[in-house]
Amino acid sequence: MSVAGLALDASTRSPIVLLRDLSGHRQIPIWIDHAQAYNIMIGAQKNHAQKPQSHDLMISILEAGNLLLERIVIHSIEENTFQAILKLQSIKKVTSSTAKKDIKIIEIDARPSDAIALAVRAKCSIWMLEEVVAKASIPVDVDADEEEKDEFHRFINETSPSQLINHLKNKNNEKEPPTNSPNSGSKDK
Repeated sequence: MSVAGLALDASTRSPIVLLRDLSGHRQIPIWIDHAQAYNIMIGAQKNHAQKPQSHDLMISILEAGNLLLERIVIHSIEENTFQAILKLQSIKKVTSSTAKKDIKIIEIDARPSDAIALAVRAKCSIWMLEEVVAKASIPVDVDADEEEKDEFHRFINETSPSQLINHLKNKNNEKEPPTNSPNSGSKDK
């Protein structure tokens, strides 16, 4: 997922953060408060505020504690509220002579708006479970989606099963690296 932008709900004047899936075909609107919209907007801008905001401070604390924000995961919707976690890596050196590292994964519950504000600052990935995307997404370009569906249906209707099998066999053969063995072409069946 990526942050597509911020918008205002026309009826309530509440801010909305828009997340877009990697295909670019679906967006997920998440209603947030004005302070969180500001935090996300400032974090996404290259020139941060003159004084560190709360989320900038949180990133500094994570770094000081040898914690890396690996990704955020928006994993469910409960009672019309999105639920998220921060996935952190705790990196501790085991010995100074070998510089060997012990990596531990830590998960912390967070509001999606806070998680997104941290993600844009840490430049980490934003994940959303497919079932959440399916429940909450809105199509970005309905015409393009319909065109893609029509093209797929045409392909299915015009392709026989034997043509599809031959096509897949040819693709698999292209992927196999050539061998120099003289017996590579003969196999017992």
